[in-house]
Amino acid sequence: MKTSITSLIALAGLALVVGCAQEPATEPSSNTTPSAPAIDGSRFLLKTEPADAATVIEAREQAQDGADVILVGRIGGSENPWVDGRAAFSIVDQTLKACSDIPGDECKKPWDYCCETHKLPASTALVKFVDADGQPLKADARKLLSLRELQTVVVRGKAKRDEAGNLTVLASGLFVRDISQPEN
Repeated sequence: MKTSITSLIALAGLALVVGCAQEPATEPSSNTTPSAPAIDGSRFLLKTEPADAATVIEAREQAQDGADVILVGRIGGSENPWVDGRAAFSIVDQTLKACSDIPGDECKKPWDYCCETHKLPASTALVKFVDADGQPLKADARKLLSLRELQTVVVRGKAKRDEAGNLTVLASGLFVRDISQPEN
């Protein structure tokens, strides 16, 4: 009897191991939603730079909620300036120095502006590309718009203010000013 129970346990354990090693069968579920269609990012890329762009600091000080804005800044402000899974990222006023702008600084992530942290709160804006309903696009901004850290961009869109005075730009257009900058 003891041998039968031991054999049964061993057999069950073997079935469990074999079952885990195999790919699970996937069946359509009524709760499964189809994957989102690919988004064409080229519709947001501007061929010419918009005139009269404000700095990030100027826009933070002057832009009213809902107003049309054009501002210029560099992608960065943290170790990861991107919003994962969304077409959104932060930009920093050009008057701040990235670590790569400081001779001799060997920072591995110069776009985090770690030497300027005390100035960052008043010098940063969030850029979000949104759909017709105002929802952030479900796409990585780096892939959608061919962007990388420390690129200088000019953004056109609508200002969105929160209670703390932070500025978000609901973007409708983007011009990449320094496309020749080498990747980090």
